[in-house]
Amino acid sequence: MSVFNARSAWTIYKQELLRAFRTAMQSILAPVLTTTLYFVVFGAAIGGKMSGGGIDGVSYGAFIVPGLLLLTLLGESTSNASFGIYMPRFTGSIYELLSAPVGVGETLVGFVGAAATKSLILAAIILVTASQFVDYSIAHPFYAFGFILLVSASFSLLGFILGIWADSFEKLTVVPMLILTPLTFLGGTFYSINDLPDPWKSVALANPVVFLVNGLRWTFYDRSDVPIGLSIGLTLLFLAICVVFIAWIFRTGWRLRT
Repeated sequence: MSVFNARSAWTIYKQELLRAFRTAMQSILAPVLTTTLYFVVFGAAIGGKMSGGGIDGVSYGAFIVPGLLLLTLLGESTSNASFGIYMPRFTGSIYELLSAPVGVGETLVGFVGAAATKSLILAAIILVTASQFVDYSIAHPFYAFGFILLVSASFSLLGFILGIWADSFEKLTVVPMLILTPLTFLGGTFYSINDLPDPWKSVALANPVVFLVNGLRWTFYDRSDVPIGLSIGLTLLFLAICVVFIAWIFRTGWRLRT
């Protein structure tokens, strides 16, 4: 049985974090500015003109905070992890990694851990920025941190898989831009799915991002359109599926040795 090599994992993790800080303008500042614009347009401008106490007793500006936070987390976690593993494949240095005494565990902790850490840093900056525009609260801060960490890790694993699958830079953006972003916009980010008429409410429940948005919203305002246990369970299931698939990739060498 191989022993986990903490030094190898730390080396990969540190290198990936340093790369993010070297490109801070693109990897940190750009998504924060984009999310800030959403708060200004939807939260302050549109939300300020809404009457009736917002949605479910929460002001509209505060209501969209979890959804906008998740919108950034999904895209950035996936993109950071996919780019992190794609570059060694693109430059050919992946063969040095594969020939080194570094196992799957060390590789995942290094690449996926760094991507998840970047997402947590972004989440903290976005929450601080949001407080300048809307008055929100976090009912369950411990669960909020845990859920954000779970989502960041899950979609960093997805990004890792995409980075191995992609054979061009264009393919790295397919899932984040053409799949995750539309699903998040249609997943209850700006509205409650309970306000949708049938059959659109049933259609919305087929969108897996609905469970992520509502899971995070529950940690903020203690209310959700779906059972919180189901949100956590589905996220854990998704994480487990990604781990199993990555283990299969390293066992077979799919897209790594060709």
